[in-house]
Amino acid sequence: MAKIKKMTKVTHCEVEENATYVKIDAFCQRLGLEVLYKGDRETLYISTLNINRPGLQLAGYYEHFGHERVQVIGEQEMAYLRSMSSEDRLRACEKLFEYDFPCIVVSTVLEPCEELMICAEKYNRVVLRSSLRSTMLMNELSIYLNQLIAPTQTVHGVMLDLYGVGVLIIGNSGIGKSETALELIQRGHRLVADDAVCIRRVSDRLIGASPDVIRYLMELRGIGIIDVRQMYGAGAIKLTKAIDLVIKLETWDEQKEYDRLGNYKEAHNILGVEIPMHTVPVKPGRNLAVILEAAARNYRLKSMGIDTLAELDHRMKNPDKENDLDIFLEV
Repeated sequence: MAKIKKMTKVTHCEVEENATYVKIDAFCQRLGLEVLYKGDRETLYISTLNINRPGLQLAGYYEHFGHERVQVIGEQEMAYLRSMSSEDRLRACEKLFEYDFPCIVVSTVLEPCEELMICAEKYNRVVLRSSLRSTMLMNELSIYLNQLIAPTQTVHGVMLDLYGVGVLIIGNSGIGKSETALELIQRGHRLVADDAVCIRRVSDRLIGASPDVIRYLMELRGIGIIDVRQMYGAGAIKLTKAIDLVIKLETWDEQKEYDRLGNYKEAHNILGVEIPMHTVPVKPGRNLAVILEAAARNYRLKSMGIDTLAELDHRMKNPDKENDLDIFLEV
């Protein structure tokens, strides 16, 4: 699978708008499709996640034809074709196949009409077939195409799975990202990527993964490259994880006021998606692994509707003096 990339300048990262060549065999294997005709073609050019059912086109309307889309012919389209005379059917298929679409997928194990296959051979178009009904086929296609051509971005950082929370750690080189990640791995958490994190936007979710060449590997200054999977086992790594939280590590600045209550909400924008972020100052004596674990646990509590700051605010506004007295009496 090869990608056609359009690069856009962004600070500290590269953004790709993907138009993708995918091998026909891989496409069929992923979606459980049968090849009816592919001529001398081995790849499909996919440039959009949208799908088209060419019923209107078979009826002769091409004013707004999305020919760059994967075309799906279902029971209705096939029934309409069979209702035509042989001459009209050939004429309708000829007009459709003049357009250079990625492929046609026939649903429900339908037997395509002879004229359709004649035109596929004449124009060297790919025709595939699925056992799924049209609605299910389009759902599967939509999910796969969304993943296939989703915009991607590579970020310098480390990504881990902490208590089921996808945490992306960013910060200047040498701040201690990998060392903190190694401590967290030893505490039972899982590594997704070190040094470079490939992020893919699928719908409104950001999915992080490691580049193939450095998957399972970590760089530790003074030690070198280590293989996390070999050292700590398969349970210490995870191939992909949705990003829920960003932790930015920075050198402690005495002149800077850091958030102490949790009422200052930061966000980090990746591929147009705002992800909650905490800026954590680094200085000797701070246990970053414990702090990141607390951040992940706190995120999970907030996602369940538990807001500690709101609880503190409630206590401040509604002091229970009798309970305070009871505490002293118990002592």
